Amino acid sequence: MQKYKALSLFLFLFVLTTLSAQPQARDISPLANAPTSFADLAEQLLPSVVNVSSTQMIEERAEPFPDFPVFPPGSPFEDFFEDFMGRRGGGESQRALPSSSLGSGFIIDAENGYIITNNHVVKDADEVRVTLHDDSTIPAEIIGRDEKIDIAVLKVDTKKKLHAVSFGNSDKMRVGDWVMAIGNPFGLGGTVTSGIISARQRDINSGPYDDYLQTDASINRGNSGGPMFDLAGNVIGINTAIFSPTGGSVGIGFAIPSNLAKTVVDQLIKYGRTKRGWLGVRIQTVTDEIAESLGLDKARGALIASVTPSGPAEKAKLQAGDIVLEFDGKEVEDMRALPRIVAETPIDKDVTLKYWRDGKERSAKVEIGELEKAEDNGLLATRGDRGKAPEKTTEIESVGLSVASLNDMLRDEFGIAEDINGVVITDVAAKSSAQEKDLSVGDVIMEINQKPVQSPKDVRDMISRAEKSKRASVLLLVSRQGDVRFVALSLGKKE
Repeated sequence: MQKYKALSLFLFLFVLTTLSAQPQARDISPLANAPTSFADLAEQLLPSVVNVSSTQMIEERAEPFPDFPVFPPGSPFEDFFEDFMGRRGGGESQRALPSSSLGSGFIIDAENGYIITNNHVVKDADEVRVTLHDDSTIPAEIIGRDEKIDIAVLKVDTKKKLHAVSFGNSDKMRVGDWVMAIGNPFGLGGTVTSGIISARQRDINSGPYDDYLQTDASINRGNSGGPMFDLAGNVIGINTAIFSPTGGSVGIGFAIPSNLAKTVVDQLIKYGRTKRGWLGVRIQTVTDEIAESLGLDKARGALIASVTPSGPAEKAKLQAGDIVLEFDGKEVEDMRALPRIVAETPIDKDVTLKYWRDGKERSAKVEIGELEKAEDNGLLATRGDRGKAPEKTTEIESVGLSVASLNDMLRDEFGIAEDINGVVITDVAAKSSAQEKDLSVGDVIMEINQKPVQSPKDVRDMISRAEKSKRASVLLLVSRQGDVRFVALSLGKKE
């Protein structure tokens, strides 16, 4: 009997020990700021959202006799049928056909009737109308449009009471924060969806200032121009685009951050157009290889690839090869940051710019110009067509390049401007370092390690010296039809 008691006690202790060793479920309470419903917020905000419809008149040529025979010149029937068709109006007529576009918008100024939407909703429109929350439709005037970040400002004149909303601070939004979207998907009218911020600072290659908020709130065609709200009812984004293989929502939508939109909206209301700051440089990404080549501690800032003649940067004596580290007291973390910082800087303002040159941090004073004036004056470079390779070349096998000296024939063949000097690339070997860096036939190597190149021998000698010094790469300054950029070319042949 004693034996059974001891065995029972052992089994009890074993089970107790086993259970205590099992991981215990955590008591997770609901998040303090998680909404139990969006109903109150939606009821408050729905009257501020409008449906936007735009109409474009398209000319159509109507031919009443599409299968009418054509007679050769001199035919006895030619004069008869020309007279007949002339009496019938020449056989052709024109009529205007409406082409409609549907989108969304939201009221930001009830007193003056200002409404925000996307530029692509009203682009080229001959007539714009907005439908309010009470289903009344009124005409709207386009006050201003901006294609670069896809925003348009409309104005309505009505005695109806309008309900406006305010912009919030999109920079405070974090990944995982709740958001609510209201719009006009597929022309259905006011539709409310909710989700979270899925990601920040998305670049979808839609423009030079891409900095989208990504959300999983359902956004479909017709939601364009509608607002994205935080839980306080502030507009923190303008719904603009979706990623969708099917054309419908798959949970990947993009919104223009309110902090990017506010400055543009203010300018469109005040001037009818944008007035962005302009520095007068072409820039590129600072890679780890480029940072190492220029003696920078890590990849950061924006590398100046070229400077526009007579632009603000040239007047401040900035040069190709400088890396902009700070602009007007704001750190330039990467290349994408600089265009937005400059664009939001007031015209004619004197700013301090910190940059990296010759292994040292330096500073300069720059008076900011106006981007739109520079565009109107044709100061922004464009790319041209490519040519074909010449026959006489010098091969640099270790990096997979063949180059030739520039002459008038090659300049004509590749469309190389007279002020571009260096050697032209005539061939790029497969699986080479040069191919890996996207160098192409017709590119001009202007500098190597910030020293001018005048002949193929210069290229060969400079690369040879870098290899003997056991450098990992050389820094090329390359011109491609006027588009100048730096390329950190790895040394050694790729297999």
